[in-house]
Amino acid sequence: MDFTLSQRAEDLRQRVRSFVAEHVLPLEADPASYNEFENIRMDLRDTLREKARAAGLWAPQMPEGRGGLGLTMVEQAVFYEEANRSIFGPAVFNCAAPDDGNMRCLEMVASEAQKAKWLQPIIDGKVNSSFAMTEPHPGGGSDPGMIQTRAERHGDVWKVHGRKWYISGAAVAKHFILMARTDPDPEEKRRHLTAFLFHADSPGWRIVRRIGNMGPDEHGGVCELEFDGLEIPDEDRLMEIGDGLRLTQIRLGPARLTHCMRWLGLSKRCMEIAQDYVSSREGFGIKLADRESVQLTLGEVAHDIQIGRLLTMHAAWKLDQGDRARKEVSSAKIHVADTLFKAVDTAIQLNGARGYSTDTILEWVYRYARAAKLVDGASEVHKMVLARFYGKESSDYWQWG
Repeated sequence: MDFTLSQRAEDLRQRVRSFVAEHVLPLEADPASYNEFENIRMDLRDTLREKARAAGLWAPQMPEGRGGLGLTMVEQAVFYEEANRSIFGPAVFNCAAPDDGNMRCLEMVASEAQKAKWLQPIIDGKVNSSFAMTEPHPGGGSDPGMIQTRAERHGDVWKVHGRKWYISGAAVAKHFILMARTDPDPEEKRRHLTAFLFHADSPGWRIVRRIGNMGPDEHGGVCELEFDGLEIPDEDRLMEIGDGLRLTQIRLGPARLTHCMRWLGLSKRCMEIAQDYVSSREGFGIKLADRESVQLTLGEVAHDIQIGRLLTMHAAWKLDQGDRARKEVSSAKIHVADTLFKAVDTAIQLNGARGYSTDTILEWVYRYARAAKLVDGASEVHKMVLARFYGKESSDYWQWG
């Protein structure tokens, strides 16, 4: 574990930082930059995407042969952290959720024909994508073993019935990855799921509603979907029948970590806003930055951010070594989600009324940060994962290799 960045990674870090500062950050202060769901307008996003692609800062997680940068997970950690210095950054560089995780998953498990049809348009920025797994009660949430949506085979076609909700990006997505039960045995927990691909124009399904929430909303929001006979050709099945649980682990593990990479960038941005303000704001004859209580508060957040960076880098390094890094990813996810919320809460408190207003992005990040403890597995689930590993490994839980 050498924390010295390669020359390539450092060069990309500097270039991403410069691009964000010049082209992306200025847009945050202009209300005209936002759509009705408080994200960057998609036409403006697409204009910036052309600039990012021309600058050689496009799809960092994808192979160079497919138009990406072919970065390792460690290099991605560097790139993503700088990209999310702005709330708009990841979408501009085509490394925002859910497309980021969907692209990575398809690159790992799809056939070459499936990659050409379903993956390449996402990489090229021609379509948005969505991952349809979570269901309302009594269906599957954090526990995919509870998934109720079923796919029944009729010759070379699968017919899907069921309901999903909180499906990120569904309102604008064209390409979907769908998780459905293919084993009718309710007691089967390992081989009961299969993954499928379908296009938004396919009949037999609908968006019931775009679910209202605290916001801000990513492109396409979070939607409730109903499947009433959607037909999917067997050629659009991902992996083998019954491999769905394995696919969810492939899809969600690295995606949790790339969330952490992005959240660290936002945490640092909150610190920037706080530091700039307390360095200029005076009260009772002294600058806020000179007050010991303020220094202790900022120091504590800086400390937590650095812990999060180390956890994230360790998990990224293990993934690069071919390890699944389940406990390392879970540790990072728990800590960084808490750190993002703590960083923005602290920044709002130090900015006072200004932080609570819409004059900065802090209130935007505050609402966004609350979801961090829920998405891709609630923090409690990840703590259960760690407890199980500890129960199995005891003192061997803490290993470097």
